[in-house]
Amino acid sequence: MSQVNQSVISQLRRFIRDGAFQPGAKMQELPIAEQFGVSRTPVRMAFRVLEQEGLLERSGKKGFVVRSISQEDVVCGIEIRGVLEGLAARRMAEKPVTEQHRQQLNACLQDSEVLVRKGDFTEALIADWSDINQRFHSIILDGAGSRAIADAIARNNHLPFASADSIIMDTQHPDAEFRKVEIAHLQHQLIVQAIYEGDSVRAEMLMREHAYIGIKYGQFLG
Repeated sequence: MSQVNQSVISQLRRFIRDGAFQPGAKMQELPIAEQFGVSRTPVRMAFRVLEQEGLLERSGKKGFVVRSISQEDVVCGIEIRGVLEGLAARRMAEKPVTEQHRQQLNACLQDSEVLVRKGDFTEALIADWSDINQRFHSIILDGAGSRAIADAIARNNHLPFASADSIIMDTQHPDAEFRKVEIAHLQHQLIVQAIYEGDSVRAEMLMREHAYIGIKYGQFLG
């Protein structure tokens, strides 16, 4: 996904979360495109993504409106993801890591290390981190080798803000957001370390904690 598309998606998620778009509000491509300074195409694509994430719902043939979302539902969806992904990490740690998965995980960590070392919070960082994060979570899920876990996570991903891909980057607070990326990168490193060492209990607990970074760490990041 392009940097522009990812930026628009992230900003729209934040606006919906913060109440800038109220439940039932009609989402119109042109005004939003003008507000963000982009064409209508990335806005149209963002609407489709946010519909899949449970943030928007269809209204008429082509329109979308904001869904009514409770904080309790958001937290519960994230907690469920943490449990499921923790189980995936535990199962991956309980068996030898394949060479393919080892190479993929190492590549993710190397890419995120390069990103963090740049130290610049930009639209490119948002897009790159989103890609790295998605790859990381997909590798863990694939490494678990469980269709049941994969299906359960796929269903849970349709709940608002529950997906690991539902990244919100607040461009108004770049320092805090960059620290969040740094912490997430460290957590990725620790999870991989636990998996390589076969420490299934630690891998599970770290993965469950990792799910909370978007909702529990804000007060410590300013």
